Amino acid sequence: MSTSHSGIPRALTIAGSDSGGGAGIQADIKTFSAFGVYGMSAITSVTAQNTVRVAGTHDLPPAFVAEQIDMVAQDMGVDAAKTGMLSNAAIVEAVAASIVRNRIENVVVDPVMIAKSGAALLHASARDALRTLLLPLALIVTPNVPEAEVLTGLRIATFDDMRRAAASVHAFGPRYVLMKGGHLDAEDACDVLFDGETSVVFRAPRIDTPNTHGTGCTYSAAITACLAQGLDAPAAVRRAKEYLTEAIRRALPLGHGHGPLNHLWSNASLRREGR
Repeated sequence: MSTSHSGIPRALTIAGSDSGGGAGIQADIKTFSAFGVYGMSAITSVTAQNTVRVAGTHDLPPAFVAEQIDMVAQDMGVDAAKTGMLSNAAIVEAVAASIVRNRIENVVVDPVMIAKSGAALLHASARDALRTLLLPLALIVTPNVPEAEVLTGLRIATFDDMRRAAASVHAFGPRYVLMKGGHLDAEDACDVLFDGETSVVFRAPRIDTPNTHGTGCTYSAAITACLAQGLDAPAAVRRAKEYLTEAIRRALPLGHGHGPLNHLWSNASLRREGR
């Protein structure tokens, strides 16, 4: 649903809260701000986590998640939206219904399943709901290798495997599949954007750093911001990957585990040389 507004692009993130600030809602809002997009949020779950581990999670009631979406969509309008951690089937169902009810287009689905620390962020019982209810509503779905393996049942070890997995995920109904290859053992970080007929490959140099917490959230948020600004899917992915690569290069060495990216690297006060 769209309403009259002052001209600033509006993006909504529907995801979990990360108390460490590197992923989830916090990463998404920082990323939206970096792109000059007005960010709004619907929180699905509250987590207690840092760069080392997820100590606990507390899911919000599905009806309240939906109410958050309804409130911002029906008043402020949404040019693009993304989903992140949805945790359980009831939340997936509530989110999908709200997207339909509010006629939200330009939906990016990041099928968050496992935290960087290894903690499960999507119950196994919710996977079918994700496949059948949410993926058909997506303009772009952005699985990494482990997530695509869960969604498709395929083993992904090569670039050709990535292409096959992208086609398999596309069969669930999204318009585009961005198959991310960061988990593969390759010199470059290569992603494949597949629209059902053709594919576009996006390459970036692999950066040797332990500080990669929130890369998936940040990537999908950057794509969402670009879609809110009016870019088409391939252009949005290209610009988002450029932004993500620099955010990793200038990542912040905070904590004792996987540190966060530097979402605001373009801000002069936060610029850091890559480590």
